[in-house]
Amino acid sequence: MPELPEVETVVRDLARLVSGATITGAHVFRERNLSTPDAPSFTEAVRGRRILGTRRRAKWIIVELSGGLLLLVHLRMTGQLLVLPATAERDSYTRLSLVLGDGREIRFRDVRAFGRVALVAQRADGDAASSLDPHSAPLLADHGVEPLAAAFTVDALCSLIGHRQTRIKSLLLDQRCIVGIGNIYADEALWRAKIHPLTPASALRSAQIEALHLAIVGVLSEAVAARGSSINDYTAPDGDGEMQERLDVYQRTGEPCHRCGAAIHRSVVGGRGTHVCRTCQRAPRGLGRGVTSRAVRGPRWSERVTPETVGATHSERAAARRRSSSQGEAA
Repeated sequence: MPELPEVETVVRDLARLVSGATITGAHVFRERNLSTPDAPSFTEAVRGRRILGTRRRAKWIIVELSGGLLLLVHLRMTGQLLVLPATAERDSYTRLSLVLGDGREIRFRDVRAFGRVALVAQRADGDAASSLDPHSAPLLADHGVEPLAAAFTVDALCSLIGHRQTRIKSLLLDQRCIVGIGNIYADEALWRAKIHPLTPASALRSAQIEALHLAIVGVLSEAVAARGSSINDYTAPDGDGEMQERLDVYQRTGEPCHRCGAAIHRSVVGGRGTHVCRTCQRAPRGLGRGVTSRAVRGPRWSERVTPETVGATHSERAAARRRSSSQGEAA
């Protein structure tokens, strides 16, 4: 699932590509991806609206529209937002599109169809309402602190986690505590801070909390600068990210630790893959070391595409042809 750096990249791309554009129409091809309102109301409400800007809250992309409306998009597992000419071929995984007055479309493409789109009012405090009524409850009221905000200090992190018995990785993934961190950057931040993912948060010393704060801000900032990690299906409107080439532990099972040379281990904890250097990140007392590690990394959607794949876009087919050609030359 795209995390804070990937969502921030999409937000910045959209700001550059579509700010100032006017929506002249909309098509909802799969209404189950639309949280609110219903499809006819959505289509009618967005028509004629001007895109004023974009911003991010947690893992939500927020597009500000004229007239006090906000378009929220959560990419979930495989969602993509693409800005294409309206004449470009549309595949079967396009769930919703916004037609722009300049001959382009914003398309929400989602292979697994877990993503969500919501059109709501903007409340007087600037937050997203839960419906088209600006007086309705805030939609994202249960979301935690932004880790790249000025308010996210060492003291703030200590207040959030210092009294909790929960395993530290589970807390980092809890969007009610700190938003935007998922499996990739939780593993990366904990490796940088030399903290084992299963350590109870309350057992962390002050120096470890300081190191973790530095690691969280550092890895997220670097990933934003690198346009995120293009793993599996993530891509942004203006292309893939590069952070996947700089990751220290995530999906590096069996490879040497960049710090000590020991092999990176992977275990499944609470249903989530967890990558750790068991030399640099000492396990808390009482935790067994005999956890089976295994590599489970499937190819990205774009790597599985062939020129004949049903549902592939024109650019994906072109990339598949180039891949086939280069592999043929190498043989």
